[in-house]
Parts: sequence; structure tokens; C-alpha cells
Amino acid sequence: MAARWSSENVVVEFRDAQATAMSVDCLGQHAVLSGRRFLYIVNLDAPNEGHRKISRQSKWDIGAVQWNPHDSYAYYFAASSNQRVDLYKWKEGNGEVCTSLQGHTRVISDLDWAVFEPDLLVTSSVDTYIYIWDIKDTRKPTVSLSAVAGASQVKWNKKNANCLATSHDGDVRIWDKRKPSTAVEYLAAHLSKIHGLDWHPDNEYTLATSSQDNSVRFWDYRQPRKYLNILPCQVPVWKARYTPFSNGLVTVMVPQLRRENSLLLWNVFDLNTPVHTFVGHDDVVLEFQWRKQKEGSKDYQLVTWSRDQTLRMWRIDSQLQRLCANDILDGVEDLIDGISHLPEPDKTLHPQDSEPQHNSGHGDEEALKEDFLSDPLVGKKTEQLGLPQTLQQEFSLINVQIRNVNVEMDAVSRSCTVSVHCGNHRVRMLVMFPVQYPNNAAPSFQFINPTSITASMKAKLLKILKDTSLQKVKRNQSCLEPCLRQLVSWLESVVNQEDSASSNPYALSNSVTPPLPTFARVSNAYGSYQDSNIPFPRTSGARFCGAGYLVYFTRPMTMHRAVSPMEPTPRSLSALSAYHSGLITPMKIRTETPGNLRLYSGSPTRSEKEQVSISSFYYKERMSPRSAWRRWSIQAINDFPMEMLVLLGMSWMFSRVTKSLLKGRFGCCLHYS
Repeated sequence: MAARWSSENVVVEFRDAQATAMSVDCLGQHAVLSGRRFLYIVNLDAPNEGHRKISRQSKWDIGAVQWNPHDSYAYYFAASSNQRVDLYKWKEGNGEVCTSLQGHTRVISDLDWAVFEPDLLVTSSVDTYIYIWDIKDTRKPTVSLSAVAGASQVKWNKKNANCLATSHDGDVRIWDKRKPSTAVEYLAAHLSKIHGLDWHPDNEYTLATSSQDNSVRFWDYRQPRKYLNILPCQVPVWKARYTPFSNGLVTVMVPQLRRENSLLLWNVFDLNTPVHTFVGHDDVVLEFQWRKQKEGSKDYQLVTWSRDQTLRMWRIDSQLQRLCANDILDGVEDLIDGISHLPEPDKTLHPQDSEPQHNSGHGDEEALKEDFLSDPLVGKKTEQLGLPQTLQQEFSLINVQIRNVNVEMDAVSRSCTVSVHCGNHRVRMLVMFPVQYPNNAAPSFQFINPTSITASMKAKLLKILKDTSLQKVKRNQSCLEPCLRQLVSWLESVVNQEDSASSNPYALSNSVTPPLPTFARVSNAYGSYQDSNIPFPRTSGARFCGAGYLVYFTRPMTMHRAVSPMEPTPRSLSALSAYHSGLITPMKIRTETPGNLRLYSGSPTRSEKEQVSISSFYYKERMSPRSAWRRWSIQAINDFPMEMLVLLGMSWMFSRVTKSLLKGRFGCCLHYS
């Protein structure tokens, strides 16, 4: 049962502040409370002895505020208001606006200072853009990242200077600022809006997301299809952030009643119940941050600001910190620390043995660590902690409920034995994983007895498995489960075709499976070879986005679907890349005048080898809603493919008279099938 006692040592009321945001500076000396009329600078060493104000004239509330996290820039903080970010300078008791960042066209949703570069600030907005600013030159952003949907959260990675994450409704995109054209990874994290993001303080690949769907999920973005762990809650989660000590997590819930306690401390190794509940606030906690630890002190302080207009400072002593520790890991660290402090050998008695004994002791220490981390029970713990992925972790996360499959896994020998039984066919394979796996090193596949398929079928199956595994390991992703699903789908397609051939006495006797390698690049479509009645995927669409552009994608009329009845239907537009084998003419870029058409980031090149992707967008700038609308709509009628007009619901609006007028005046002949 979670402890429910009040442990704060400071409570300060600011009834007239009406602040909507709060931040604590990196030195732990000041906190800023951001209201519509004033910014309150609170001295955290003496919060009851008065505070300073910085007046501001704006009709907009401050959405986000944050101090610069670097000691050399500790007097700077940024505050966003509507479409603008103001940079404030607080020095020697005086504060002023030194510059403003203006570039977004819609409301700024979040901002974050870079962890490694004190001059960089990133902002996200509803206008679908994420801007990285250099405060030495504020005329325009240095890097611009663009997404189709607006971003509600943005956070820099705490271990990688080039990596950052943004949330878009229930999705997360991982970006590399050196490659701004497109996101490097995509997580379909939640079914509802994400309210909070936080990177793990010690692992660059792990992050936590909190959502409206009443859960906190932990992710390794190298494995985007499956979360590492989940914290289920009864109410939506507003924020979830890692603690600067041990393995703790602090969450803020959205309470159903105002007086419910919403600030909780968790141990990420045991998410069944919180280890501590902070009792005191009478309303929702709007923001919480950690104060820098005082020199010589083992205690931490958590600073919180609530809608009840009180600032509270909670002391986290060693007892609370111990509740967030992992006993197994901490125990071995104590043991290793004890080994490192053992007295050195007597150098006067055995001078010739002193060096070897020192090396031996170091080797024993490393061996102890290695033996400990290889333990399967500890492996499960390190997985939740977010340590680098191992083969043991992949084996523990694999779905063993795949139909007709039996897998015997051995992490010590880095191998597994796969047995599949489907119809009259049996396949048994030995899969060996190299030491570098999955870092651009694919496993090897070897048939072992009893395997009943023919030699030609073995060759086809090996090619499919090798293609699938190479696709994954080139991105440093695990490949065992995708290979298993490909194996099952292929065998089931063989059995289905044999059954259909036996039921038809006029079928050709030499019919074999279709050449599946043609469709080897179809991703996440393991069951597509038997889905003969799936509708063809949507290949065109249009929608106005937050930036004021009409975004549309389309399939040229030259791209026709093959008529082969044995052809599998792709499940997505990206799966059309399989049709580049010659069945269908490759997608071409539509020719438009540069003023009317611009290519969205990620659009295809003119190379016929480029994959067809749903990221191939075109967009037209929206003009003024009055006089320019008629000119825009006429131009759009001339430029848009006819299927786009049908898609937008315009076909039924035109009578025969309107069609003839358009044809005679603008030379635009409208035909509908």
C-alpha cells in the first residue's frame, strides 16, 4: 500500500498570480511563475520573504516557460505566448525581455532548451512545424522540421545531442536535427492524445509517454512495435517524468474530483502501486520540477505548482529514494563497490605479484558484472530499466502464440529452433544469431530434420527469410518474430493452393506457389498472401492542414492494378512498392508550375526504383478566403486530377450548365465515370 503522508517543508500561496506555468532554474535558486499580467520570480531559499515581478502586456496566457539548463546561461529563460517566444534575462534582481522569436503561424504548444548546446531552443506548434532556434541569431530558425499534424510536446534527448522527440495526438516521432527532411522513427504509442514526454536520463533509446488513455508507456524507439512496459491508471495522466535518483517516476494524474491526490511517486521496477503519494494540493498540479541538489546533501527537493495557487517544496529523503531502488541491482553495485575497495596486496612481501593480482581483481569485477547481467531474472529488470537490448530481451518479448509454431530459444548459445506444422508440410529450422546482431548483422537459417518441403520450396523460403531479416537488421531492429510470421504465411499459402488445386480436377498439375520474392518488400503484411478479398488501399486523399495548405496524394492514371487473380492485395499505399517488378508502371511526379505546386518532404524522386510511399504529398497554399477563393478554385479545377474532385465531393455540385460554362470559359472539360 502506498504511503500517504505529507512530507513537504515549504508551502507558499500566490493568490493573485493566476500563473499557468512554472520553471526552476538550473542552479536551484529561483523559480518563475508565469501569469498573464506578471512573471513572479521566487527565491527558493527564502520563498516567504517576498518576490520580484516582471510586468508583461499581453492578452494571451503563457503556455510554456523554461530556464536555460546550462550554468553559463542560467540567467536566461524562455516563455511562449500564442505564436511568439520571449527570451527573458534575469540578473541582479532585474528582469527584462532581451529578444523575441517569431516564426510560427499558430499557437506554440511546447518549448525545450537543448541539453548539450546552451544556445539552442526548440519550439513546437499547432502549425505542424518544429523550429530549432539559435539565440545568437534570432531572425529565423536554424532548422525546420515539418510534420503533417501539429506537435503538442517536444523534448531533447538527454544523452544524444542530435536527437529529439515530438508527440502528435497519440503518435511519437523521433528526429535527428542533422536530417530534418523526415523523422527517423515513428511510434504509434497511444490511441488518445499524449500529454507528456520524457527521455530516460541514462539511456538514449528509452522514453516514457503519458496519455489521455489512462496509461504511461515505456518505449525503446528501436523497437517501435511493442512497448517495454505499461503503467495502467484509472484516470488520464497529465505528466510522467523520471526522477534524478534511482529508478523512480513521478506522475501527475487528472483527478476526477478536485481534492483527489494526483501527485504520485513510482518505482519503475514495480508499477503495481505507487511508493509514495504527495498529499497537500487541493487542485490539479500544473507543473513540477526538481531543484538542484545542495552541496553535501543527500536529499532532493521537488517543486510543484498547482491550480490552487500554491507553490510547494517536497523533501525527498534517503528513505523515499530507497523505495525507488532495485534491490537486486543495488545489491550487486554495493558488492562491486566493496570489491573495488578491498585492500591491495602486500607489495613488500610479494612485489612481483602485485600487478597480476590487480589485473585479476579487475577481471573478477568485470566477470561478476557479466554473470549478473546475463541472469534471466535480472535481464527482465534491465529491460524495464531501458538498458541496451540483448538477445535475451528479444526472446522474452517475442509472441509465442503464433499459430502452428513452436520455438525453442537458447540465449546462451545465441540460437533457436523453429518448428512449423501446416497441412502435410513440416519445417524445422535452426536459427543462429551472430554476436553483432541486430546491428546490421542478420541471423543464419538452416533446415534440419524432419523437414518435408522440396528443395525448390526451401530455396524460395530461405530467400524470403533472408530478405526479411536484412530489412530489419539494416535498421538495427530485431527480426525473429517478423521472420516467423513470414514463414507461417508462406506455408499456409502453399497449403491453400494445394487444396484449391485438388478441389478443381481441371487445374494444372504443375501449379506451384507464385514467385513470392516479388512481394518480399511488403512490410507488415504477413497475412496478405491469403487475403484475396481485401479492398484495394486508398491511393488518393486530401485535407486542409494546420499550416493553411491543402495536402493531397494521388495515384497517376498510368498505374493500373494487375489483373492476375493470384496477386495479393496490398494493405497500404507503401506496399505498392512491390509492383515495381514490372507489373505496374512506376509512380511519376506530376508536372506543375513551381508557383502552384511544391513537394512535401519525403516526396518520391523521378527514379523508377523509388518506393511508392504515403509520405508522397503535394500541397497547395490556401489563399485569402474571400476574393482569392474563386481564383484558387478555378485553378484547382484545372490542376487537380478528376479523382481528386470526386474525392472532395465536388462532382455532384456541378450542373450541366455549370460544366458547359467552365468548359467554354476556362477550357476545363469535366468528365466523370
